Amino acid sequence: MKAQDERLARAALSRLTEPGEPRLATHVAELGAVVVRDHLFADRDVNGVLSDVAARLSEIDPVRDLENADRLGIRFVIPGDDEWPTQVNDLDSAEPLHRRGGVPMGLWVKGPIRLDELAESIAVVGSRSATSYGAGVAGEIAATSASAGWCVVSGAAFGIDQAAHRGAAAVGGPTVAVLACGVDRAYPAAHKSMLDHLAVAGAVISEAPPGCSPSRLRFLARNRLIAALTRGTVIVEAAVRSGALNTANWADRLSRSLMGVPGPVTSASSQGVHQLLRSGTATLVTSGADVLELVGAAGDHLSEDPRGETRVRDALTLREQQVLDAVPVASGVSAGSLARTAGIGIAEVRVALSRLHRMGLVEDLSDRWRLAAAALA
Repeated sequence: MKAQDERLARAALSRLTEPGEPRLATHVAELGAVVVRDHLFADRDVNGVLSDVAARLSEIDPVRDLENADRLGIRFVIPGDDEWPTQVNDLDSAEPLHRRGGVPMGLWVKGPIRLDELAESIAVVGSRSATSYGAGVAGEIAATSASAGWCVVSGAAFGIDQAAHRGAAAVGGPTVAVLACGVDRAYPAAHKSMLDHLAVAGAVISEAPPGCSPSRLRFLARNRLIAALTRGTVIVEAAVRSGALNTANWADRLSRSLMGVPGPVTSASSQGVHQLLRSGTATLVTSGADVLELVGAAGDHLSEDPRGETRVRDALTLREQQVLDAVPVASGVSAGSLARTAGIGIAEVRVALSRLHRMGLVEDLSDRWRLAAAALA
């Protein structure tokens, strides 16, 4: 009964205030949701009339909200539930940003993925006006991460968010959308089919109760939740005033891995990312393999540094390199001529020529030497 009262209190407070209201979150953390709800409900002015907050709270019916949500296949997950993602509790110790902060009253969820499975998840966010380059990189990072069993979290917006969800879904991997409106609403409307798919194969999450519409404050609250849910955040294309930088700020405050994908230096849509990289706030990544190496456990997903193709010349000693550089392409020359050109004694030249010949790099034309086809390649 006590657990149910806590759930009802949190559902009521979730409906009463905007997501991420830091003062309310602080009071709930200190006193508990039931005490805070009861205190607000009993609030009167000097004439004994219900205050505005108490009047609004009295009109909220959390029992009906939860029953309606259940009919829509939506569950309300609160702290203390087995499914609660405990990493979100880190918000309790983080300073508010843009007047948003604190641990959510609860999370409204639609979809089979459990929130406690998001311990191994990454966020991929960025510009709504993504270039083909940015969308391609975001899709590859999401697909590679999802193939390795990591859940890809994003905000279902146009551009980078959409590319991230699609990249994970394309390989049959887990992906979750965090919305700034109720999970029963499709925002943006053009992404209804994608959100419907996530509600069946992944999950759609929001702090805002069902029926709520998106707003600027709710987007800011949503961004902190994306950062808190995940092990690390990847920013792919973000202008200097991009909302994705708000998510990056939260990731940094929560001591999560923050990664940035560089773009062309002339691209305005990458200037915000470049600032993060230049200041050292974010780590440069260029692929899903880079991301997995950073967010995985020590020793997992280690990637090799890129190397050029190994060539036959790489195995040569310095003396052999000098002799080979002196050998002409067309007409053959004597060993003595090579010795003068290379500045090496003739005995060393003959030893070097013998090995170069065995390696197929030079041809012997009756003691006159020229480069073989392998050396020219």
